[in-house]
Amino acid sequence: GGPGIVAMGMKSGKKVIGAGAGNPPCIVDETADIVKAAEDIINGASFDYNLPCIAEKSLIVVASVADYLIQQMQSFGALLLNYEQTEKLRAICLPDGSANKKLVGKSPSALLEAAGLPLPAKAPRLLIAVVDANDSWVTCEQLMPMLPIVKVNDFDSALTLALKVEDGLHHTAIMHSQNVSRLNLAARVMQTSIFVKNGPSWAGIGVGGEGFTTFTIATPTGEGTTSARTFARSRRCVLTSGFSIR
Repeated sequence: GGPGIVAMGMKSGKKVIGAGAGNPPCIVDETADIVKAAEDIINGASFDYNLPCIAEKSLIVVASVADYLIQQMQSFGALLLNYEQTEKLRAICLPDGSANKKLVGKSPSALLEAAGLPLPAKAPRLLIAVVDANDSWVTCEQLMPMLPIVKVNDFDSALTLALKVEDGLHHTAIMHSQNVSRLNLAARVMQTSIFVKNGPSWAGIGVGGEGFTTFTIATPTGEGTTSARTFARSRRCVLTSGFSIR
């Protein structure tokens, strides 16, 4: 995966299956089951310290339920950072607005320690912070267990921002809502290879969700979710004159 590797592969003269970058947004509207959404988001975003490209990278929530959602996320193991703590973490994790590769895939405790922030008595599963829509925590695929939260006025604003954050990668998006019409609209607008409704992001790769397990999402070359069949050659062995039962 990655644009450089895919570009090189395209020059090989052979068929190329290319995985691409993803920056999956997660929408939560005011109709969602907030307790379940909180648990699902923590489970998805904390899995493998947020290394998977399908994991929730930002959380966009309707303001009327935002505080309750954050409260519930804390009950499932998230640590809420204040502004000063978030800025200290940014300085070490996102220097110049891009991910510090030395901290990619590190634990929440390791990130806190690197930033010189105090460690809580119980190790957090995920770090969370309320930020602005244009914050680098939101726009950068940082691959760290730090989930930025953006509050918006309504569902329409949430969908507009999610589309902007996903940036046309057509990779993955997640949404929590009990409004089927909104879920349908978001799926059609986002046009991602994976769209998870009311579940953790990893449900989209067959873990506790529909379909087979897959860890390669080939967005640049168009295959989408892949299986062993994607990488195999379909072969035919034919005998024309014998072993016929007709």
